[in-house]
Amino acid sequence: MKKEKRMIWIGDILGVIVTVIVFIIPFYFMFVNSLKSQQEANLLNIAWPSELHFENYKAVFSYANYQLLTAYKNSIILTLFTVIGLIFTGAMAGYVIQRRNDRIMKTISWVIMLGLMIPAAILPTINLLQKLHIYKTMFGMVMVEIALQTPFTIMLFRGYMASIPTELEEAARIDGCNPWQVFIQIINPLLKPIRATVIILTAVTTFNDFTNPLYFLPGAENTTVQLTLYNYKGQFSSSYNMLFADIILITIPMLILFIFFNKRIVDGMVAGSVKG
Repeated sequence: MKKEKRMIWIGDILGVIVTVIVFIIPFYFMFVNSLKSQQEANLLNIAWPSELHFENYKAVFSYANYQLLTAYKNSIILTLFTVIGLIFTGAMAGYVIQRRNDRIMKTISWVIMLGLMIPAAILPTINLLQKLHIYKTMFGMVMVEIALQTPFTIMLFRGYMASIPTELEEAARIDGCNPWQVFIQIINPLLKPIRATVIILTAVTTFNDFTNPLYFLPGAENTTVQLTLYNYKGQFSSSYNMLFADIILITIPMLILFIFFNKRIVDGMVAGSVKG
């Protein structure tokens, strides 16, 4: 028993050390350098600044006619509608695939899961968006994000559905509920844990997405928060204090979200892995 406690204690210490090295030290490095003057920041060390320069954040906010505020607006809109779309489509698709065990559903499930392994084809996707006249539009970008994250979302919902007893649905059908009523009134209220997990994971992934908006949503008016770093790199290539200030500003929202709701992520994914 003492040996087991000792091993747990050692594991906890190693976990803390790894967390400090991988997450806390890099964040501290960026934060202290974002408060330095240009000359001090260019030294790229972790020493505390001789003088705090909070005006760096003001300069980043006001750059290019407050481009960062426009980027926040675009990222929030993109994240919000992507989350809403995935919550509805993923829950319904996961329910049907889990409950129907015929050959057609197995084939559909296999095809959907291929999306976890096959990357998006950039040029064909751009060509399709252009033909649909939704290229460089927020609607088109939302559709791309939903399509790319659908396989993982369905996998999470499907795994969680397996932990819900089918007897609840059978009792509802005996009481006269149709399939829609069964899903909305019986199943949907039970999905809160996995829904919270999907919301947080989708929000973090979409808000932090860099590559897809770069290809599918170009234009200064369509800039997202991650693209501001790409745009600022040219202007502030020799001003690391400004670059780090921008990184901190675009990192903090999702960092706060993850810190406060990481337990919900774990609970939802563990609950969904009970059966499967």
